[in-house]
Amino acid sequence: MIDRLTSSWPLPMPPGAEPPNPPLSVWPTGQRDPLAQLRDAGCVPGTETDTERIPPAVAAHAIATYARPGDLVLDPDCGAGTVLVEALRAGRHALGLTARTRWWAVARANVTAAKTVGAWRDGSVLDARPKVLATVRAAGLIGRVGLVLTTLRTAPDRANGPDRDPVESALADLATTLLYCEPLLRSGGHVAVIAPLRQHPDGALVDLTTPLIAAGTSAGLAPVERCIALTAGLRGNRLVTHASLAERRGGARARAAGAPTALTAHHEVLVFQLAHDAELAAAAATGAAWPTEDEVIRPAVNGVEYPGWRRAA
Repeated sequence: MIDRLTSSWPLPMPPGAEPPNPPLSVWPTGQRDPLAQLRDAGCVPGTETDTERIPPAVAAHAIATYARPGDLVLDPDCGAGTVLVEALRAGRHALGLTARTRWWAVARANVTAAKTVGAWRDGSVLDARPKVLATVRAAGLIGRVGLVLTTLRTAPDRANGPDRDPVESALADLATTLLYCEPLLRSGGHVAVIAPLRQHPDGALVDLTTPLIAAGTSAGLAPVERCIALTAGLRGNRLVTHASLAERRGGARARAAGAPTALTAHHEVLVFQLAHDAELAAAAATGAAWPTEDEVIRPAVNGVEYPGWRRAA
């Protein structure tokens, strides 16, 4: 996988238009601390208790980069709804799913709050698991989602079994979710997975990149970009972490035990496209010939065949 897109810009440009500067692979999304970001976004009280949420600044950067105005942004496991808020604030439609009643109530309140202060796009939160996306209830979404933006969430309220790690369970769930989401992407759409760093007891980082890439490719997606979303502020030539008190105490305990542990300062971001879109971009970059419309037929997904060139724009 490459760290940059093969094309100069991830969104299709109008004829004759000059593309802007390519997006940075390091996103300066940690200039404000987490609580300040929630206040800036107008999120309701209780949003901060979703410790696995996508930070509003990270969500806003991803949406501005990979979704066009008027696009539909989908978070299939939306938690407290920070992605939905930022999508609405940016003039995109938003749809979130969550099976946890607690987060459903907070996410709905966040959508309502965003609309109250002027967001006019459609925003909805469904009390459902991602598997509903593979049913007839989601038929109207096929080929219409511009950006799937989600994160790796563990499920502390669900038994993972004595021999199964919660992170492994979360990765397996995400792989299935991406499979459900793939048919919903429009041509040129993107999937962005935000993965907070996780550490082993000895302080070493858990390798999430490899299984996340495997999850995307198994769902028929092609990895096109790998970025770093800073959660620490840039102060000149150094990073200032916004670690919580619990994280700082954990680091102090690790140092006292002789196992120094660094505070995390970024999230991993993996960006995917439909496999045929990525192949188109690579062919355009190299000047290679590409099959005609009649020759391009996507393989069946969830039992349905789609002509790759006839997806909704």
